[in-house]
Amino acid sequence: MEIKREFSVREIAGEYLLVPMGKTALDLNGMITLNDVAADIWNMLPTAKTSDEIVCRIMNDYDADEKTVRADVEEFLCKLKKLDII
Repeated sequence: MEIKREFSVREIAGEYLLVPMGKTALDLNGMITLNDVAADIWNMLPTAKTSDEIVCRIMNDYDADEKTVRADVEEFLCKLKKLDII
């Protein structure tokens, strides 16, 4: 999946922050806080071709059921799409 904007993930005091860089910092006011799963999803975006691929990888990494993982993945991807990040 293609990331359309410039962002960097930073871990600060045990929290993951999605920090806009360059012109993106002017367009988006502030940073986006990510939980562990969201940070993992973000790191998968450059290589994942579909949301199904992300769901499978998260299910394996977190030993979670498909229904819960799929809902979480779709919610996060929807937020990124709303912000025109992906």
